[in-house]
Amino acid sequence: MPSLYGLLDKAIKKGRLTMTDAKGAVHVFGGKEPGPEAAIRFTSKTAEWKIFLNPELKAAEAYMDGDLVMESGSIHDLIMVFYANKRHFDLTPSQIFWRGLSRKVRRFQQNNVLSRSRANVKAHYDIGEDLYKLFLDRDMQYSCAYFPDGTETIDQAQTLKKRHIAAKLNLKDGQKVLDIGCGWGGMALYLAHVADVEVLGVTLSERQLAVARRRAEILGVSDRVRFELIDYREVTETFDRVVSVGMLEHVGAPYLPSYFLNVRDRLGPDGLALIHSISTKSPPGVTGPFLRKYIFPGGYSPSLSEAVAAIEPTGLWLLDCEIWRCHYGYTLQHWRAKFLANREAAVKIMGERFCRMWELYLSIAECVFLQGASNVFQLQLGRERDGVPITRDYIAEEETRIAERETGFLERVVASAAQALDEA
Repeated sequence: MPSLYGLLDKAIKKGRLTMTDAKGAVHVFGGKEPGPEAAIRFTSKTAEWKIFLNPELKAAEAYMDGDLVMESGSIHDLIMVFYANKRHFDLTPSQIFWRGLSRKVRRFQQNNVLSRSRANVKAHYDIGEDLYKLFLDRDMQYSCAYFPDGTETIDQAQTLKKRHIAAKLNLKDGQKVLDIGCGWGGMALYLAHVADVEVLGVTLSERQLAVARRRAEILGVSDRVRFELIDYREVTETFDRVVSVGMLEHVGAPYLPSYFLNVRDRLGPDGLALIHSISTKSPPGVTGPFLRKYIFPGGYSPSLSEAVAAIEPTGLWLLDCEIWRCHYGYTLQHWRAKFLANREAAVKIMGERFCRMWELYLSIAECVFLQGASNVFQLQLGRERDGVPITRDYIAEEETRIAERETGFLERVVASAAQALDEA
């Protein structure tokens, strides 16, 4: 009779998993090829059957509920075992069934109409800044950082990300900028400092909005940097530049064409846009059931082919495409380490079950970028073919110029985040 033991025996080739079942019997899987190792114990026979029937979701829920306990190693070690053998797990009958079903209903899963988008944002971003302060950088950048050397601190890498994006926007004094999905305001405030531009940041998160507005007040730039609680589809103004970092993942595949049409319509005659998003080297797929149910409801990271297919009918030029491969993995290593260092405080804020869920999220995401198929793309779009110089030399030149303007600002912008978060 098929069982979880048979599934694990077939799937685990690299590394070793030692499993103690609910009756106390010990089973060892793998060990034929070197790789990560972990030891787990089940406290419930029911959990074993649930995981056999739906491994990807029910294993996560079993850990969250205490039905799956780590006997040695951490939950990250168990996730490492899974990703070392993911190709074999993906070929198991239960995984094939659930992935196939998810593909058939993904349009419903990604039905991000305006009302549903607001609810999805609240589910993730309005759970409280106290949690995010425990693992993000001091500027509260909740997106992929930039590690050109790989040795940068998380604060340095997030500054380098903002500098790189500002350089690719090729800002000119007097321009108007739209920041779609502005988070806690760090990018908008940075752009308004490195160039004499006006910025409108839009978000669907009430908590992020309050912090962003307060930061602008503290820095004395509310006349140039505005933040509004509206969906990108509700913006009617035109801008010289549009930037969107980590927001495309909340659009959904069915809405990609209308998203890029909206970006086009927001751009003036010589307009330029920079879209930064999680993506994958694989063909279009689906969001994993754990992330979809507990972390990012309605979320989906589009493949490059999906994004480009949605851009082509808009008439916009794809001026540049840059792929960041390991950068988000390094970012998540920093986030996970900081979260674990502050785990006791996180439990006091959110409770033990939530913290187990968050450990899973950070660990899975890290492995997806360092062992799986995920990456990040930056798409530079423009109305005109000569919207930016025809070689990339200008980017490094702009970064050098912008770095000189950061002097004295970085500590002030970080201080504004700390004060606004304390007041929130």
